[in-house]
Amino acid sequence: MAEAKLLSGGNPQIAKGDGPGPVTAWLDAAPDWRGDHARTVDALVSDLVPDIRKAVRWNSPFYGVAGQGWFLSLHCFTRFLRLSFLTGAHLTPPPPGPSKDPNTRYLDIAEPGIADAAQLKDWIAQSAARPGWDGF
Repeated sequence: MAEAKLLSGGNPQIAKGDGPGPVTAWLDAAPDWRGDHARTVDALVSDLVPDIRKAVRWNSPFYGVAGQGWFLSLHCFTRFLRLSFLTGAHLTPPPPGPSKDPNTRYLDIAEPGIADAAQLKDWIAQSAARPGWDGF
């Protein structure tokens, strides 16, 4: 397989696709510590959410629950890995990063790593339990 092109900020360019294969390709291509953190998040989601659905859209991995929609996506930027909780405004407490979308909240993970793993696990569990985004 050819090496994935890295877009601006280091985000891998991976073709649109459903299932774990495209997400694994994205994780394998994600650079440096951002890839390490993305693999950690992917493992947490896979462990916490039975029957997880995975897909790549817009060069980003998406995670969802069948019949409920998508609840999380990942994206590499130069200085952080961004987790987009697609219904994050409804979580308790909401993730810290605001979005132009009133429902979405962000968690940016910088090089030092995940600051509060227990809180991240709680946000993943809360997100997976509620109706998600069904935009594609």
